[in-house]
Amino acid sequence: MRIRDVGEAELGRLQEIETSAGEVFRAVGMPEIADDPPPELDVLAGFQRAGRLWVAEVDAEVVAYVMVELIDGNAHIAQVSVHADHARRGIGRALLDHVESWARERGLPALTLTTFRSVPWNGPYYERLGFQEIDDVTPELAALVAHEAELGLDPAERICMRRAIR
Repeated sequence: MRIRDVGEAELGRLQEIETSAGEVFRAVGMPEIADDPPPELDVLAGFQRAGRLWVAEVDAEVVAYVMVELIDGNAHIAQVSVHADHARRGIGRALLDHVESWARERGLPALTLTTFRSVPWNGPYYERLGFQEIDDVTPELAALVAHEAELGLDPAERICMRRAIR
């Protein structure tokens, strides 16, 4: 596996990965999440131009990606998705570790993310990777949670998590 910057011509592949990764939400009774469209190409291109979008490549095939925002001075995982055909092989963990290295080089103190509290491959998974639920949510992260609620995500089912840079 190789983690690298994404090329502009590969952005459509990221949409395919997102759609595939979202399908598992049907199995836990969340079809609305599975049906949520992937990020638009212009959004992905913005992250790519900003240098905050990476892909994981296996056997010359792009199979996963991670995109990062800067929120409250931290590297915020805006999205990490692994194609269903390559799930549960440590690719997501490797992408998060890559972001941590990137954040460390920039002197950022932590990684943050928002996720579903009880979906096994969300909150519990990130906890196993060293993320902890944040009780005192910072202002920009609180605004993000409010925006998620406007998009229809139940705030009672969402949590904010943080992992200090090691």
